[in-house]
Amino acid sequence: MASGLDIEAQLVVSLDGDEVQIAGTGGYLIINFPSQRVFDKITAGPPKDPHAPPKPKGPPGADPLQQLNNLARQLGLVLDLRVAGKTHVTFGAGNSPKITINAVFGKIGSFFRKL
Repeated sequence: MASGLDIEAQLVVSLDGDEVQIAGTGGYLIINFPSQRVFDKITAGPPKDPHAPPKPKGPPGADPLQQLNNLARQLGLVLDLRVAGKTHVTFGAGNSPKITINAVFGKIGSFFRKL
């Protein structure tokens, strides 16, 4: 396995007119989404087919956030996901992903905007 990943990057990705900023140095990578709406749109995944059979549940312990955290740790990388400049989740900095209070408030706020 890789012992560490060393990066130097600055990138702006345009997604439906919204700019997602990606910057990294050494083993630290920041992805900054301009708003909770853009973050929700990207993390929602593809539209669900109402006629598709339900997906079987994965084995216990197959948490995708934990898997991403484990991968970041194996690569020696810290991945910081931000929304409007505020950290929401950090992967690779510990044994489990660190979810901040900003993420909780952002998710609650986006729920009420959908009503």
